[in-house]
Amino acid sequence: MRTIPLGTSKLEVPVIAIGCMRIGSLDKPQAERFVQTALEEGANFFDHADIYGKGRCEEVFAEAIQMSPSVRERILLQSKCGIRPGMFDFSKEYILNAVDGILQRLKTEYLDVLLLHRPDTLVEPEEVAEAFDLLESTGKVRHFGVSNQNPMQIQLLNKYVKQPIVANQLQLSIMNATMISQGFNVNMENNSAVNRDGSVLDFCRLHDITIQPWSPFQYGFFEGSFLGNEKFPELNKKIDEMAARYEVSNTTIAIAWLLRHPANMQPVIGTTNIDRMKECMKATHIRLTREEWYDIYRSAGNVLP
Repeated sequence: MRTIPLGTSKLEVPVIAIGCMRIGSLDKPQAERFVQTALEEGANFFDHADIYGKGRCEEVFAEAIQMSPSVRERILLQSKCGIRPGMFDFSKEYILNAVDGILQRLKTEYLDVLLLHRPDTLVEPEEVAEAFDLLESTGKVRHFGVSNQNPMQIQLLNKYVKQPIVANQLQLSIMNATMISQGFNVNMENNSAVNRDGSVLDFCRLHDITIQPWSPFQYGFFEGSFLGNEKFPELNKKIDEMAARYEVSNTTIAIAWLLRHPANMQPVIGTTNIDRMKECMKATHIRLTREEWYDIYRSAGNVLP
């Protein structure tokens, strides 16, 4: 598995992260096979969140991987906190309590990475800084990042937080590429020119923050997969052509499209299907040409100015 540095840290991570949002739906043998297959493929970076299965996903994972000190040395663990029923919460007390719960469920003494989940408009960044300092000084968290945040929100945190923000987990796929499209349509009077995220793609590249695309096969907001979907005939025709050319699946091409971007992204794949997981891994061995990348982009209904 090819690796990349995570942000400005010295942490080398696989270019594909294993999302564990659905692992709670697996029985014990299935969960064990899931994590072991990931490790066999060289994908030892596992992404969690305290809200996934209301914590059950972290518990199932720890049991499936048979967490122990020797196992812990072989893997990288990332989790997220900040989403509560009906609200978001970046208070110092909540962050600290959330991390303690995460560590208990994962049966580990530390997280390699902690991300703040959906932005909390009531955030007091001074409290976040205090929480991060305590988590770092006690060894409970080694690196910090955010999820679904725009540049100004990150800069507000950076005014108070001394630890570098190493990652920003954002929704991005062939069919959810507004952060890419607005860059093409500067000074244009069309819908694609609307800057919805504060130029977060360029911001993260400028500041060496690794973008972690989530839902890389989804269109809309969890409306379903675009792969093989009759709603997108031109896109699937083009992806299938590429798949045949490289002798891989359409799943592989969808991930290869993200990996081709020079931002050095780390897609988070959420599938629990073993075969599909392996198909995702094959994308690390494919580098689409510039022409192929643009062909796929345009076949998704995007018009270049």
